[in-house]
Amino acid sequence: MSISSQEICILPNKNNLALLQTNGMPGNLYNICSNLPATPTRLERLLRDRELRKYSKCLNDCEAELPSSTQDCFSPDLETSTCWFNDEELLEPVSASRSLNDDGERLDFRASKQRLLVVANRLPVSAVRHGEDSWQLEMSVGGLVTALLGVKEFDTRWIGWAGVNVPDEIGQKALAKALDEKLMQRCIPVFLDEEVVHQYYNGYCNNILWPLFHYIGLPQEDRLATTRSFQSQFDAYKKANQLFADVVNEHYEEGDVVWCHDYHLMFLPKCLKERNSKMKVGWFLHTPFPSSEIHRMLPSRLELLRSVLAADLVGFHTYDYARHFVSACTRILGLEGTPEGVEDQGKLTRIAAFPVGIDSERFIKALELPEVQDHMKVLKQRFAGRKVMLGVDRLDMIKGIPQKILAFEKFLEENPNWRNKVVLLQIAVPTRTDVPEYQKLTSQVHEIVGRINGRFGSLTAVPIHHLDRSLDFHELCALYAVTDVALVTSLRDGMNLVSYEYVACQESKKGVLILSEFAGAAQSLGAGAILVNPWNVTEVAYSIGYALNMPADEREKRHHHNFKHVISHTAQEWAATFVSELNVTIVEAQLRTRQIPPPLPIEVAVDRYSCSNNRLLILGFNATLTEPVDTLGRKDSQINEWEPKLRPDLQEPLRKLCDDPKTTVLILSGSARNVLDDNFSDYNLWLAAENGMFLRVTTGDWMTTMPENLSMEWVDSVKNVFEYFTDRTPRSQFEVRETSLIWNYKYSDVEFGRLQARDLLQHLWTGPISNASLDVVQGRRSVEGAAIDRILGEIVHNKGMKEPIDYVLCIGHFLTKDEDIYTFFEPELPSEVPASVRPQVPTQVRTSTAGSRAALLLKQNSMSAVEQNKSYSIDGDTLHLMVTDRISFQEGSSVLDLQANDYFSCSVARKRSNSRYRLQSSDEVVTLLRELADHR
Repeated sequence: MSISSQEICILPNKNNLALLQTNGMPGNLYNICSNLPATPTRLERLLRDRELRKYSKCLNDCEAELPSSTQDCFSPDLETSTCWFNDEELLEPVSASRSLNDDGERLDFRASKQRLLVVANRLPVSAVRHGEDSWQLEMSVGGLVTALLGVKEFDTRWIGWAGVNVPDEIGQKALAKALDEKLMQRCIPVFLDEEVVHQYYNGYCNNILWPLFHYIGLPQEDRLATTRSFQSQFDAYKKANQLFADVVNEHYEEGDVVWCHDYHLMFLPKCLKERNSKMKVGWFLHTPFPSSEIHRMLPSRLELLRSVLAADLVGFHTYDYARHFVSACTRILGLEGTPEGVEDQGKLTRIAAFPVGIDSERFIKALELPEVQDHMKVLKQRFAGRKVMLGVDRLDMIKGIPQKILAFEKFLEENPNWRNKVVLLQIAVPTRTDVPEYQKLTSQVHEIVGRINGRFGSLTAVPIHHLDRSLDFHELCALYAVTDVALVTSLRDGMNLVSYEYVACQESKKGVLILSEFAGAAQSLGAGAILVNPWNVTEVAYSIGYALNMPADEREKRHHHNFKHVISHTAQEWAATFVSELNVTIVEAQLRTRQIPPPLPIEVAVDRYSCSNNRLLILGFNATLTEPVDTLGRKDSQINEWEPKLRPDLQEPLRKLCDDPKTTVLILSGSARNVLDDNFSDYNLWLAAENGMFLRVTTGDWMTTMPENLSMEWVDSVKNVFEYFTDRTPRSQFEVRETSLIWNYKYSDVEFGRLQARDLLQHLWTGPISNASLDVVQGRRSVEGAAIDRILGEIVHNKGMKEPIDYVLCIGHFLTKDEDIYTFFEPELPSEVPASVRPQVPTQVRTSTAGSRAALLLKQNSMSAVEQNKSYSIDGDTLHLMVTDRISFQEGSSVLDLQANDYFSCSVARKRSNSRYRLQSSDEVVTLLRELADHR
């Protein structure tokens, strides 16, 4: 069985009551409704939503072809549809295509579209000012605009910067009015002043984030100047994102989906969620996301990652980018990566890949237009008798234009027979012409083109036609259609839709696509294209020759594969899939929220405490009574974690509680005896060390709860294995205790630590513990379950307790598999009571030896002899090998006389738990214990 990060522990496989009780997703005992129908899986929800979208599209297509008088005949057959969610009163609508309303009536699929607020840095139009109160609008170009042009399934509003500085109020009102009149309120401008634009857009976005995300790194030549201005640029970045958030909040309506785009708005999800936590927020990156080693160079790495994680769904073009993001969150933030995304204290941000597409129908239909046919005719005459190769790129450093041209030169050198039979058309669209690096790149490209044309050209023809301008849509489609080979050699590209556009226009000619493996499109079109490393000029030159000489049947097969992908993975499908995933993610978040225990009502807990006569307080130690450990990616808290200290602000309230004759305090911890002695020897309380294996009252001596005849022969051999892996795993630690061996790799490299833990387990399974009876189960970060009934029996016997315990408070940061300590005192609910009407916290059920979980555990344990097992667990990044036993004393359970509202179980800093309540951190533990101490 594979080992997942922070999730694996190995437990004895005999009579494991805790496992039986916590099988499935952990949650509050009283929140579970066992008689409800099974909730549809995520895949079932998504498939259902996809079917509804297809059906709705089919209806719209049919209506477009029918007279209006016949359109009323088409309505969805919803009689066979079922209510897709079991909890309709809780969940919001998943999509605009709902099958039934709350009254069970039929709904028209087209009755209403879900509102989609697309938030991007730029609007899809460019504004040019004429006079004081007049504006001219032109459609912008770009991948995002191209991708969303044909999306009609949503009622879309676009929020973004207009691309111009409009400082005066008259100009702002005039521009907003022009957008309203011409685009019917579809575009909503965000106004940024000139200084913010300079620092935010030109500075932080284009000078810091864009190069870093494309593996160029931070600026080198002016490193000192960049360092000095970095903070001001980042401040402007956050200010601009907040301005975007203000506009979103102004136009947001309940139920809207807010879709944030690209690296310009990485701070926006956090701004939106802080204002409205219920807002549906998705974020999509249109560039590559670099590996964690590159991203960690960014000074603001922590804030940006946490801001993006505030979104409900985070999307990337490819799985590689998604994997890099999860790795960055794991390595830099210290969070837990799962197959579904990144989890932080029970809040799951889903991470997924959504390859963008194009509106393929637009290109296919354009080839039939007369103006496109005219352009095609001219081009065919112009290049008659020659093979045409095409490159269409922005004149950008990441597009690999110099590498492409040098590869073409290499091809002409090695294939003289092709010199007058092939031509390369390179369209280089100018960008950022005022930046010195781009000016230098332009000069470099012109120099290479001139040299090659002078070397291989003639008076009548040249091998390279280079244009420093953009082409209109009709010219571009014609050029795509007549091209024999398209050459895309990006050094690093988020997706590159040029390759998609070329394939869409090649149904007749079936040309060959040569595609860089560093472009995101290589993940989608790689099977039909010829993949190349653009840095390897020799390889690209060989691929050019292979493409020009490719047999017709192979060209057809390759084109068919790519064409099928392009026409099926469209921009419309991309947007619909993302929004559908976001809606389902919101539903699942609501379902998970029901599993989260509510916050502890401190006033109620204190009031019940003051009314009781015999109280028992069971307190964990680590992460409960200690200072919070720094988990923000820094590695300077390792020593503090291995030498835990009681919080100074807890000393006084804890002493008051211990001195109260009506109160018994038990510290339950996985720490060694000397650690508990150092922290609590001056208090009048009970200590349970090493997961309950050792017990003492601070006025007495340590006693062991282990059977005397327990074999420990396995310890030395396992110790040798642990020592070996400690030596070969930097920053790992190894600790030997009397009843357990612990190997901690929390502060090692995350991925390397996991690999080493997996290797260590293999060594143990095939060696020292090969004959042990063990099971591998899911768990997470805490000590092993203690024999609480045995400990309770010892306490009752020592104190000569006669009056029954009428109040229990249990607080801890326990691992899921050890949370049977929370349910130990829970009353057994009557089986005849329907689950749907069970109260969350019953108020009249009394706990006794006949009806409590404690009694059930006691009964099962008393039926067998002493059970001895070796238990093996990995709690996060700590591996334990320890001995456990299940000896039970009847004294522990027989003195319990609890009403359900006199029992309070609280998890600390853990949202999904079997406890009744939760406390956010050890700071709230301090507040609670102070209140209790003041109401003795």
